[in-house]
This record gives sequence, C-alpha cells and structure tokens, in this order.
Amino acid sequence: MQLDTTDLGPVVNRLKRAQGQLGAVTRMLEEGSDCKDVVTQLAAVSRALDKAGFAIIASGLEQCMSQEDPSIDKKDLEKLFLSLA
Repeated sequence: MQLDTTDLGPVVNRLKRAQGQLGAVTRMLEEGSDCKDVVTQLAAVSRALDKAGFAIIASGLEQCMSQEDPSIDKKDLEKLFLSLA
C-alpha cells in the first residue's frame, strides 16, 4: 500500500518539529540540563512521534477503505496500528 503524499504535509511538518525537539534533548543531555526538563522534552518528542504515526496509519486506512483493494491484509493493518499502541 502506497500512501498518498498529498494528505501527509502536516505529518511531515510534525516529524520535522519532533526532529528539532530531539536535537534539543541531545543538547540538553550534553550540557547537563536538569533531569526534569530533559524528560519533559523527551515526552514531547514521544507524543509528537505517536501522533504522526497515528496520522499515517489513519491516512492509510482511509485509502484502503476507499480503494477496496483485495490484496490488502486486514491483519497486517491491525499489526501496524497496534505497533503504535
């Protein structure tokens, strides 16, 4: 299943922000920042990645439902979804 990239612009933007946040976490660790601040930033990165993953899967599911492609295995889609849970 190929994803339609026209709907994924916001997801790409979210991933780029998460990439910047992750870089900030790395710098914070290297600079010896406060543990609470580091964990807070790391949690924000994790949430951003989770939201991006769910958006990608939701887009894929929507495409699958509209195309009714018999080659798509529902069990594989379920595994993808559960991998983020």
